[in-house]
Amino acid sequence: VLPLKYFFSTGLSTIGGRGISSRSVKARIKELIDNEDKNCPCSDQHIADVLGAEGIRLSRRTVAKYREQMQIMPSAFRKRR
Repeated sequence: VLPLKYFFSTGLSTIGGRGISSRSVKARIKELIDNEDKNCPCSDQHIADVLGAEGIRLSRRTVAKYREQMQIMPSAFRKRR
């Protein structure tokens, strides 16, 4: 038996007032990290700024939380020399 909230994703509001699911935000974060320069990876603040420019209001802490939920390492550990 699973709780009813298990079947629904949480939502966020955009700057335009529209709603967006947290799953799609996580997918966008993963896309940004997958396409980053591996010699100079994106910080959580940079990712939050890019999403903010796209109209998605998100704090650095929320980006870090989503990144940890997806088991993606911080930028210092993603850096290749």
